[in-house]
Amino acid sequence: MAIKHKGDKDKYDSSKYQYDLKTPADFETAITATGFGWFNILLLLVGCPAAIASVFETAVVSYVLPSAECDLGLNLLNKGILNAMTYSGMIISAIAWGYIADTRGRKSILVWGLLADVVCVLSCAMSQSIIQLMIAKFIGGLVMGGPFAVLMTYLQEFHNNKYRGRVMMCIGIMFSMASLSMPVLALMILPQKWEFNIFNMEFHSWQVYLAICAIPSLVSGLALSLFPESPRFLMSQGRTAEALQAFRTIYSLNKGKPKDTFPITKLLDEISPEENDVNYEEISISTIETTSVKDQVKDIVDDFKTKDPSPFLALFQKPFLWLSINVYMLNFCILLGQNTMRLWLPQLFASLREFQEISMESVEHSMCSILEYSVNKTGLVKETDSSCSVIISSSSYTNNIIVAGACFAVFLVAGTLINKLGHKRIQIGALIIAGICGFALYWSSTTASTLVITALYACMGSLSATSAVGTSALLFPTSLRTMVVCVALMFGRIGSIFGNILFPVFMSFGCVPPFLMVGGVMFVACILSAMLPNTKKADLK
Repeated sequence: MAIKHKGDKDKYDSSKYQYDLKTPADFETAITATGFGWFNILLLLVGCPAAIASVFETAVVSYVLPSAECDLGLNLLNKGILNAMTYSGMIISAIAWGYIADTRGRKSILVWGLLADVVCVLSCAMSQSIIQLMIAKFIGGLVMGGPFAVLMTYLQEFHNNKYRGRVMMCIGIMFSMASLSMPVLALMILPQKWEFNIFNMEFHSWQVYLAICAIPSLVSGLALSLFPESPRFLMSQGRTAEALQAFRTIYSLNKGKPKDTFPITKLLDEISPEENDVNYEEISISTIETTSVKDQVKDIVDDFKTKDPSPFLALFQKPFLWLSINVYMLNFCILLGQNTMRLWLPQLFASLREFQEISMESVEHSMCSILEYSVNKTGLVKETDSSCSVIISSSSYTNNIIVAGACFAVFLVAGTLINKLGHKRIQIGALIIAGICGFALYWSSTTASTLVITALYACMGSLSATSAVGTSALLFPTSLRTMVVCVALMFGRIGSIFGNILFPVFMSFGCVPPFLMVGGVMFVACILSAMLPNTKKADLK
């Protein structure tokens, strides 16, 4: 080891380390020596719009569906398919993104993926038909699949295991901020009666809403270009000179000291152990080889032609086979339930408000009444070919803001408990609560109780989904980490597609089937989670 402890009271306090300059340092030693400071804070601040962009890509269409219902001629099945289109694109591109991220790096995928997403979001905003919107959302899923998975790995790999669990909760807070900002924007924009024409194309308020949602992708794509590549990835590729430069940059910003005062001069070469005697103090950043984007693309193609894409195949071989299957099924179940409820809540709350506006009965209505109204309304419009009209008011999005605000508070609390309880305990507890809430919706007989139950379900589902991704990353070595996150999210997105298409189908069968689905999958996920190893304060492999 490259360090000697002065005491064990605080294992990860870098001020209590004496560094052996003759012995190459491993990642945990080096990242601990950089401390925690301005670099980490700035990284998390820049990661926030990137996380918001990821959530916007997957969920923003759910907020425009009530407003676009008449403009695009949408029925319940169309809405379910639109909710699922982004996930379809993410599924197709998942393995390719995982391979590129684990062999070529994290940063370039984040920067170029987020900037490309700007074009995709603007294309959605310019859509004039349901087919155009579906195609734009599908391509957006293809593009955002990489940054969505890489972001979590990238942020984790700049922190030691004292802060790694909290970083995942910070990512959850970022996702909650995105979920909170969507209904707030919807509240300000969607009730407006904006209609205008540009180049013979007709635009409405919901298209303006979509265009504004491209801003987080643009901001984060440009900002992340200023940050270094993940030093953990660089070390796993044997690029120790670049990794050392990254550590020095982090250390300088965190400690406010010159880069050359970084106490570690050698890093462990994980690819060529015989190179561990090289003194990297004599290597400057100018000596590091750089390649053009064209050369990087050519290298990736050559890798597929000449080498076995082992990161993918290794996940389906011993010793990772059964662990991989468990992780994939866990993500499938959690995201099936959580994303089905998350993406249908704006439509259900909008239907609730519309039902209250036209109903002469009591203001208290059960979720079953809302489901019956939504199904009957779609069937009535289809059968009679009557003129389409929707009631969109500011109050249509109030409930969504309450749910998002509750999730934000839940992640703040979880962030203070993650180191004490660990991912596994928090995840199991959240899944049990979510499963109970899924079943309880059937007996919900008032608007207030429906709001409380759906908020609890959405918050616990989001917490367990974030924790599941964090657990997936910590259980596998660096060479497989982004690949396993991408494949796990691919299975989760398959679950999301199943859920969003089956939910309206089950709605047509009656009130019970949808709630059996969203509640039952959470209990299955709870069993799968209990079977996983504990990752509390585990070192990055």
